[in-house]
Amino acid sequence: MSESGRPPSRKSDAPGQDADPGTSARGPGGGILMGRFFGVPIYVAPSWFLVAALITWVFGDQLDTVLPDLGGVRYLVSLFFAVAFYGSVLVHELAHTVAALRFKLPVRRIQLQFFGGVSEIEKESDTPGREFVLAFVGPLLSLILAGAFFGGMQLVESGTVPGVLLAGLMISNLIVAIFNFLPGLPLDGGRMLRAVVWKISGKAMTGTVAAAWVGRGLALAVLVGLPMLSYARGGDSGGSGLDSLTDALLAAILAAIIWTGAGNSLRMARLRERLPDLRARTLTRRAVPVSSDTPLSEALRQANEAGARALVVVDGRGAPTALVRESAIVTIPEHRRPWVAVSGLAQDLTPGMRVSAELAGEALLDTLRATPSTEYLVVEPTGEIFGVLATSDVEKAFLAAMSRPS
Repeated sequence: MSESGRPPSRKSDAPGQDADPGTSARGPGGGILMGRFFGVPIYVAPSWFLVAALITWVFGDQLDTVLPDLGGVRYLVSLFFAVAFYGSVLVHELAHTVAALRFKLPVRRIQLQFFGGVSEIEKESDTPGREFVLAFVGPLLSLILAGAFFGGMQLVESGTVPGVLLAGLMISNLIVAIFNFLPGLPLDGGRMLRAVVWKISGKAMTGTVAAAWVGRGLALAVLVGLPMLSYARGGDSGGSGLDSLTDALLAAILAAIIWTGAGNSLRMARLRERLPDLRARTLTRRAVPVSSDTPLSEALRQANEAGARALVVVDGRGAPTALVRESAIVTIPEHRRPWVAVSGLAQDLTPGMRVSAELAGEALLDTLRATPSTEYLVVEPTGEIFGVLATSDVEKAFLAAMSRPS
């Protein structure tokens, strides 16, 4: 699955679900960096090793009944299957990444993890057509891979190691494709449903709500239906209670992933709907210009008289050069403020710390993320100083917007 937004991360391919390229290194929160694809880092999360071991064990036991002559070598064969299967999952994610890059949507990273893969796409598609294509290409590639493995099965004997491996990869990719075509968020089919409803209604939010609630319905269906199917199958074939318990646990995990993903999709959609309320012009504090040698007490007096809450250091020509940090001001005791110049409390302005007063919504957040700071100089389109934007004010407005009832 793909993950969009930064906010939105988009999807994991359940069930079956920095360093130089080609080197292994720990990534910040991403796991082990295995390489890059068109500049997009590919990580393997530590949880992957757990599921690889689980697949090796389960598939190895199955091989013992199909190819009993393999002995202990069967676990090497099943480990190869686990790696090959996740290679197929990676191809699924690369399809999302190629489509996103084709639509000029930045991709933060690809991560292989316990229940599949995630393509973290930074922005949402701007049209329902692009959203549909972006979601469709993943399961389409899984279907193509299933067909390719089926074709390979025709070229080898069915009772051999290659035949069993190709059959397993064909079936697993088919399961991934079918599962991700299910029409509920956060699955690819849910994003396709969202695109269709978006196209019909003309509202992205309407599509998200519809696909998210279908996703929650799917979660309940998986939670109840998979154990019932397992129980019925066990009763007919004499399966053990342990198998039924394992299937019930798997169903609970899958249902939780789908339910949580659907809820996250709803929250992110509401966030994007409210982002336009975050406007640099309305959040900016009024500021007074002061020279670098102005005592802090005098600068604060001027600010109080002007009804301002921020200080901008300017040069002899009145051009801004630095911002006086609010966090630094509060550390200076009042009796010392007449003897401390504002220059000692100021942070030099960098190009990224100048933001336009016209910025709003996601564009504003993207600008602030690009150059992390506690304060920013807000300027008019003409270049005149408008004021100072504090990150704390943006965070408060963000939380207030998210806390409003839907």
